[in-house]
Amino acid sequence: MADRSIGTPEQLRDPNYTPPLVKAVPLGIQHVLAMFVSNVTPAIIVCGAAGFGFGSDSPDFPHMIYMIQMSMFFAGVATLIQTIGIGPIGARLPIVQGTSFAFIPIMIPLVAGKGVEAISVLMGGVVIGGLFHASLGFVIGKLRFALPALVTGLVVTMIGLALVRVGIQYAAGGVPAIGTEEYGSLQNWSVAGVVILVTLGMKFFARGMLSVSAVLIGLLAGYAVAYAIGMVDFGNVGRAANVALPNPLHFGIEFSIAAIVGFCLMAFVSAVETVGDVSGIAKGGAGREATDKEIQGATFADGSGTAISGLFGALPNTSFSQNVGLIAMTGVMSRHVVTIGAVFLIFCGLVPKVGAIISTVPIEVLGGGVIVMFGMVVAAGVSMLSDVVWNRRNMVIFAIALSLGLGLQLEPDALQHVPDTLKVLATSGILPAALIAIVLNLILPEGLAADATEELAGD
Repeated sequence: MADRSIGTPEQLRDPNYTPPLVKAVPLGIQHVLAMFVSNVTPAIIVCGAAGFGFGSDSPDFPHMIYMIQMSMFFAGVATLIQTIGIGPIGARLPIVQGTSFAFIPIMIPLVAGKGVEAISVLMGGVVIGGLFHASLGFVIGKLRFALPALVTGLVVTMIGLALVRVGIQYAAGGVPAIGTEEYGSLQNWSVAGVVILVTLGMKFFARGMLSVSAVLIGLLAGYAVAYAIGMVDFGNVGRAANVALPNPLHFGIEFSIAAIVGFCLMAFVSAVETVGDVSGIAKGGAGREATDKEIQGATFADGSGTAISGLFGALPNTSFSQNVGLIAMTGVMSRHVVTIGAVFLIFCGLVPKVGAIISTVPIEVLGGGVIVMFGMVVAAGVSMLSDVVWNRRNMVIFAIALSLGLGLQLEPDALQHVPDTLKVLATSGILPAALIAIVLNLILPEGLAADATEELAGD
């Protein structure tokens, strides 16, 4: 039974409902904490690949800090476009936007070792890719017939399966620690374990707001333990500037065919992911199917947010699947809760010291939280797949798409002899799985389903 201090079951499933402010604010901040590290990490990865110096005395250090800050700022702006909407732009659902990991395989080859000068080519690709992404909104509704629950459920499941590995890496000490003695240490897993156990305890043995804010409380408990054992470092707080305002064309802009093609292809992946996320939110939070208008608005907002980000030196934005899992876990569908989180993100982007304080949360603490969230994404995908009629035809489609998509992602060297761009796309996991499922769903005859039904009846 829903806690009446938060809202009735009908209210909690309504995107337009606003919980009491004293409860809505921590729920909004919880959304930010669930995506914060994933939102700023791509900027750090890209800057590192370009060869930026990470020391405070490096001439590139201010550029890196700027990109990190703009990642927060424009994630907030893009989220506001989704939740509040501008005309037909925006789904007006609790969709959290953030910097996309999906584009990293495209971005790294474009900037590898080329310094800050190469970022202008990246920004050209971001802007054109964003505009292309937005244009998909005009046809995404007409193409929805090709994206049944079998396809969207598979995409959401694939997203979750890909993210699970990231959650384990975070909990074990983070990607930079892989191969070191500290990676996977008992201390790291103990901190992550505290987050998981407290989250589960609050979710199932507490009531009301304590239960709804289980992930936030788990993160705070893990942070307290990490601070007590000396894992929290406040060094970057003192080095952060007081204010960082958006600067148009901070890195300049340059257009490259390779960058444009790569970003446009990955924009299609992001659009399919968004369809899956919107469907997951509607299904998990409101118990209904997403409307064509919501999917179209979300796609418009996805692309628009990315194009705007590129003009100011930030990276591509997309809907964040971990927050889909958070909505499924809290049961709070209010878009206004996410709007509060968006405002907090914008504030963090303008006041670097606030973002620096949040960045003191150890990666192991975030790992414990995202393990729960990413697992919920997989569960949301499985829930969507429960609507599929599992006849022989659909089982074949799912089996081939999952096997090739996940298999090539796990073993990318299997395509070492194909061109680099094609290899990057084919080993992304989500793109091949989605394309295979879409094509097979369109070309395999429905007669297979009838044959399967007869076989089952005979058995």
